Amino acid sequence: MINLNTYGWNDKLNQLKQESTHSALTHGRISIVHRTCYEIVSEKGLFQCELTGNMMYGKSDFELPCTGDWVIFQPFDENKGIIVDMLPRERILYRKKSGTVANKQVIASYVDKAFIVQSLDNNFNVRRAERFMVQILEANIKPVLVLNKADLGFDKQRIDEVIKHVVRQMPVFITSVHHPETILRLRESISEGETVVFVGSSGVGKSSLVNALCEKSVLLTSDISLSTGKGRHTSTRREMVLMDCSGVLIDTPGVREFGLAMDNPDSPVEIFEISDYAKSCRFKDCEHINEPGCAVLEAVNSGIVDHKVYESYLKLRREAWHFSTSEHEKRKRGKSFSKLIDEVKKRKANF
Repeated sequence: MINLNTYGWNDKLNQLKQESTHSALTHGRISIVHRTCYEIVSEKGLFQCELTGNMMYGKSDFELPCTGDWVIFQPFDENKGIIVDMLPRERILYRKKSGTVANKQVIASYVDKAFIVQSLDNNFNVRRAERFMVQILEANIKPVLVLNKADLGFDKQRIDEVIKHVVRQMPVFITSVHHPETILRLRESISEGETVVFVGSSGVGKSSLVNALCEKSVLLTSDISLSTGKGRHTSTRREMVLMDCSGVLIDTPGVREFGLAMDNPDSPVEIFEISDYAKSCRFKDCEHINEPGCAVLEAVNSGIVDHKVYESYLKLRREAWHFSTSEHEKRKRGKSFSKLIDEVKKRKANF
């Protein structure tokens, strides 16, 4: 018998299940997604499940189950089943789907913390960390910056200087799988029943960190490529594993692009603490670009706000605004299309 409380099951989820028309069936959490097949952890063990036809063809890609989702399924045979319902999602981490204007791609759901993993070599990029941080905070998830591969050697003073503005928004851990004390500190930051997702570029050591935290080899890892000096791509799917007497970890494939998918384009103002200065701007609708009496620009010009941080803020705000505007237009077109279909149905009914 598996105790699902260690996977995050609680009274609220139980209440949501009771509201389902399938409340008498078995529930569980998706640990791995294989195209149309889902591996589910339940009290009765591990099951390989597929979707009902209504779920498979009646939902968009964004609405289909993902790693971390809680579902209700009908078991059959020894370890197989059919997913018939999905509990409402919370704390969803997603990004803009590559090649689209305003479509979201789900990374994981029911996430409590997100470890933004970067390696302390040429991969380190504070701008990339800011991008992850903004999206994570938008999803009401706690971000944590994990600077990995500390054994490679790095300029701590330089790192401290470039991340001083993000330290106000999230804790920072410096780790190395070769230094067990650094892994212990990271492990102590994870509570039982918490779900932590690992995000970052390929080769930063996410899978190695998961193995180190679990104190056993649960995920495949790869050595550094001798030809490029970079980590080889290892993770090819989002996979959930359970730490002994602690939380749930979700490893994710490395991403080259992490497009913002934010409904509120003003979020970066708060996250970058620009709002502290924006309150003193002459105009309430100040865009902080070239307006007279802009307190934000004054702070930048006087060196109080780092110019590179300011440029990053503008870039992310513009990207968030573009996505939210496109999303609004998409919803508007969807409503218009629905009205058109209703009108056509009414006309048919009158004939």
